[in-house]
Amino acid sequence: MKPSQEQEIWMYKHMLISRFFEETIETIYMEGKSPAFNMANGPIPGEMHLSNGQEPCAVGVCAHLNAEDVVTHTHRPHHVAIAKGVDLKAMAAEIFGKKTGLSGGRGGHMHIFDPKVNFSCSGIIGQSIGPAAGAALSRVMQKKPGVAVAYLGEGAANQGAFHEGLNLAGVWKLPVVFIIEDNSWGISVSKRASTAVERNSDRAVAYGMPGEFIEGNDPIKIFEVVGKAIERARQGGGPTLIEIETSRLAGHFMGDGEAYRPAGEKEALKKIDPIPVMQQRLEKEYGWSAEDDEALRTEARAIVDEAITFARESDYPAPEEAMDKVFV
Repeated sequence: MKPSQEQEIWMYKHMLISRFFEETIETIYMEGKSPAFNMANGPIPGEMHLSNGQEPCAVGVCAHLNAEDVVTHTHRPHHVAIAKGVDLKAMAAEIFGKKTGLSGGRGGHMHIFDPKVNFSCSGIIGQSIGPAAGAALSRVMQKKPGVAVAYLGEGAANQGAFHEGLNLAGVWKLPVVFIIEDNSWGISVSKRASTAVERNSDRAVAYGMPGEFIEGNDPIKIFEVVGKAIERARQGGGPTLIEIETSRLAGHFMGDGEAYRPAGEKEALKKIDPIPVMQQRLEKEYGWSAEDDEALRTEARAIVDEAITFARESDYPAPEEAMDKVFV
């Protein structure tokens, strides 16, 4: 299953939107947080987890999905939210804590919900697994079309929820695909120091489902492998576990000193940044020109700028609205 030229350009465009969005958020996040870093200061308070480098995991999967399909994600969600079609203006406003945000500014960047495209995420490690399996079960019970995709990090594969969720998905042959974004680091703990197996995809056999490992952070390989898994799920073939080798180009969160990384690791990862790699692929395969690239980058930046401007200019919720939409 090879992507078309149109699909490859779509993937590249959404990788650019994600990267520009993250870079802009990074700059704004640091406003008011110097010379002494205090995450409570500035227009975006709290923690901030960037997904720079992991864009292929988003576009290679979401290129196969539609608004009816369910995606659940983690505390590092922006790249997948963008590829799934979450309203970027409303997402930006949510990150800024504004009343025009997806949840009225109540959830922030780790709790993004957009029912229009069936996207959600959570700051709880492994929390994506159960809701995705439940959504897939609901489709089966109601005889409705659609699949579910649960994203998780490699550290979440050591949580109890991982084993419970995959076991039930295997028992019930649910139309769900589990995507592990393996960036080698669970906060500051390396995968080698925390996980008994070299590849989490090998664990799939214990739950009666196929397991696939995709190396190289390559959106085309991801598209091909995930496409087969999603088609299998749509046709009633059951779940699949897919582990994607990817790169976390930033720290675990903004302000992370990253002293735990081996010397030279980040520099080596930046040399294989997936965005210039994808640009070079388009040049080689389709004669993608410098003019083509500049036009697409200009379009992507305009989309991001419009969303950020909307978020900045939106109002904060009034104090008396604090208890609205809250169960008490």
